Amino acid sequence: MSVYLDNAASTAIVPEAVAAMTDAWRRPGNPMSLHDAGRRARRTLEESRESIARLLGARPSHVLFTAGGTESDNLALKGIYRARRAQDGRRRRVVISAVEHHAVLDPAQWLADHEDAELVVLPVDATGRVDPADLAAELEDHAAEVAVISIMWANNEVGTLQPIADLAALAREYDIPMHSDAVAAIGHVPVDFTASGLCAMSVAAHKFGGPQGVGALILGRDVPCQPLLNGGGHERDLRSGTQDVAGAAGMAAALRVAVDRMDAHTAHLGGLRDDLLGIVDGIDGAVVNSRPDGLPGLVHVTFTGCEGDSLLMLLDARDIECSTGSACTAGVASASHVLLAMGMDRAAARGSLRFSFGPDNTAADVVRLGVVLDEVIDRALAAGLTGVR
Repeated sequence: MSVYLDNAASTAIVPEAVAAMTDAWRRPGNPMSLHDAGRRARRTLEESRESIARLLGARPSHVLFTAGGTESDNLALKGIYRARRAQDGRRRRVVISAVEHHAVLDPAQWLADHEDAELVVLPVDATGRVDPADLAAELEDHAAEVAVISIMWANNEVGTLQPIADLAALAREYDIPMHSDAVAAIGHVPVDFTASGLCAMSVAAHKFGGPQGVGALILGRDVPCQPLLNGGGHERDLRSGTQDVAGAAGMAAALRVAVDRMDAHTAHLGGLRDDLLGIVDGIDGAVVNSRPDGLPGLVHVTFTGCEGDSLLMLLDARDIECSTGSACTAGVASASHVLLAMGMDRAAARGSLRFSFGPDNTAADVVRLGVVLDEVIDRALAAGLTGVR
């Protein structure tokens, strides 16, 4: 049986989410219909919205259901940019960090290519962290021209947590909406939307035990935003289309489990992480890029002289499933932009793997990885790849 160590890409759905979705699926009804079945579906949808809002420190009216993190990020960046630009034509600058997920990088670049936006990319240090002083300098010089800021809460590749409250405070000081892609963080570290000072935040259910294809944009009521889709006026007229009631119920149930069990899960995942770090510490040429103060279940390692894709396939042949980085760029033979932004050279960046644990992983999984890791590295080096172990 395979050992799944790619929970940062997608997690197993929890039984509570399956039960909530099954119950919703068994009951027909469009939540916009006025008859009893419609009202019942609407009640399930709104109770799910209320539960998600409560667990994330938001108001129910802040929660807009979407098809996942990518749609939420696109709605936040494009929607806020267009609304702010319409209010004031000077507001062309879109400020992001160099380590954003492509769900933020690509729409930001699209705005630059197609809608005359000026893209500003903030640098990060060797850990992948944005220095608030860099954002302060940008706003001091160009606040009147900035439409929107987007900086992720936690990095999906190396697990670095950003100083979101400090960054959001700067944005608030200059009255500029700040969005955060919190997809990698929610369900794994404490997240409070209101306390953070953010104006918008993206959520994806499948990262914390919920279903794939369901997410939300948490958006303040006073934040200007234009819809990407026009239709029936659902979700504050910002995301038209019949809502996925079962998906919303599943997301709410999974988030409740993740938040209620966060302390226990954090301790468990931290133990597995420490076990793996102990193994990696004994491998010559292995460099750990993740930090103990980052996401609790993520270990990112560069194996000097090895090609990450080769290691990935060799491990997969031994029934160990991990990742070279974001699943959204899997199969693309290029160095991670995250690692390059952190100052790593291309050869080292391409020789890196991400191991990400979930609540179902056990100490035996780490032992099994440790048993095959030396052999896999030896085979990768023997294949004629650059460098020595």
